Amino acid sequence: MKVLIIDDEPHIRQMVRLTLEASGYEVDEAGSGEEGLTRFGDGRAYDVVVLDQKMPGLDGLETLRRMKERTPEACVLMVTAFGSIELAVDAMKLGASDFLRKPMTPETLRGAIAAAIVNRARPTPKASTPSVSARPDISTLTLNGFQITASRGPAGRREENELEFRVKRFPDGLESAVIVDIDPEAVARIRRLTGRTLGPQGAFWRLQAERLLSAYVWSEGKFPESGRLTVRDVSRDDVDVALAWDSD
Repeated sequence: MKVLIIDDEPHIRQMVRLTLEASGYEVDEAGSGEEGLTRFGDGRAYDVVVLDQKMPGLDGLETLRRMKERTPEACVLMVTAFGSIELAVDAMKLGASDFLRKPMTPETLRGAIAAAIVNRARPTPKASTPSVSARPDISTLTLNGFQITASRGPAGRREENELEFRVKRFPDGLESAVIVDIDPEAVARIRRLTGRTLGPQGAFWRLQAERLLSAYVWSEGKFPESGRLTVRDVSRDDVDVALAWDSD
C-alpha cells in the first residue's frame, strides 16, 4: 500500500510517515496543496492520500476537490486541527473517505487509514442544490476512524423517541449499536417555537441525532460508554431550520 501525505508542517509529515512506515506502508510527502497535486498526478500511484485541511495557498478542501475532478475514486483522508462536524460533512460531500482530528495518536491514524481503505469503493455523492432541510447524501459518515451508519426502517426503530445507529471502529472492526434518544421536551420546544409537529422518527430529528453522535465520536474518539446519547435541546439556528423544514 502506498500513501501520499500532504501537509505544510514538516513535523506532522514526519510523524505520519514514521507511523505508517512502521505499519508497512510506502509513503511519499508533499508540503503544499500545489505540490501534492503534482505528486498525485492521476492518482493511480497511491492507495490513500492523507490531506491537511488548513494550508497556505491551496487549502485542503480545494485540493480535495481538484483531486476528485481528476480521479473520482481517489481515497482521501482529510486531517484538521480546526475542524467541526460541518467541515467534516463538507469534506465528505466532496468525496473524502474519512475525517481525522489533530492531534492524533498512531492508533487513531492507523484506524483512520484502515477505514478509508474500506470506504474507497464508495461512490462520490453528486453535487446538488442545497435546500433548508438538505442533509448530506452520505449513508456512512466516517470520523476519526469510526463509521456511523443510521439504521433505517422498522428493524432500526425501537421506542418512538429512539433512533438506532451502527458504529464501527477501525482498525479492529469492533461494531456496536448506539441509541440516540430524542427528549420529548426538545420535541415540545420545537412545537411551541415553530407551531410545527416534527415527530422524533422524522428527518429533522434524525439529523439532530446524527450531529450529536458525530460530535461525540469527533471529540471523544470512542463509543458512548452507555451505548446511548440524548438530544436534549436544539440551537437557535436549528429552530430556524425547523421553521422552514420542507417535510418530515
